[in-house]
Amino acid sequence: THKNLQTPFGAHTINASWVAVQELKKLGLGKDVDLHVYEVPVEYQAVQSLVPSLWKQYHPQLVVHVGVSGMATTVTLEKCGRNHGYKGLDNSRFCPHSQCCIEGGPDCIDSVIDMESVCKRVTASGLGVAVSVSKDAGRYLCDFTYYTSLYLSHGRSAFVHVPPIAKPYSGEDLGRALQAIIQEMLDMLDRAEEKIHCQHVH
Repeated sequence: THKNLQTPFGAHTINASWVAVQELKKLGLGKDVDLHVYEVPVEYQAVQSLVPSLWKQYHPQLVVHVGVSGMATTVTLEKCGRNHGYKGLDNSRFCPHSQCCIEGGPDCIDSVIDMESVCKRVTASGLGVAVSVSKDAGRYLCDFTYYTSLYLSHGRSAFVHVPPIAKPYSGEDLGRALQAIIQEMLDMLDRAEEKIHCQHVH
């Protein structure tokens, strides 16, 4: 099974990430994939309780978090989450005292998904939506959520930043982009598992 989590964002009245995820839900990921969609509050403490409970409830093959970035003009695949530097207050005016995500955790955790490869394949498919790769998810709730998920899943998570609606893409465009990106990620995980299985058989 696969689940999609997404994070709403204070400054944007229409949250492009939630619109994109709703469009993705309409499109689906094919009959063999169970897609579960949740809206995650922009609050550190909510992330710390909700994200682990969702992992525990579903044991998904992959979790994909989706957030909006006012600076993004492309659909951006985040390679890694970072543990330190969380100084910004969340929607309930809270900030972790330690300014870190998991005390004692590594500084940075990479996704097991090869984002460069996903980007190349989706771009080559002629989607009509520009896709890029980033190494900095922003040290706010998006990054905090991503690191939490990466830590819990040993890297079986991804984060996608989308631009605001109509800057330049519609919600439908973003939904199609998410569908193509997540299908590619799941195919990549399936191929990796088949390879491991083959090695065990031989």
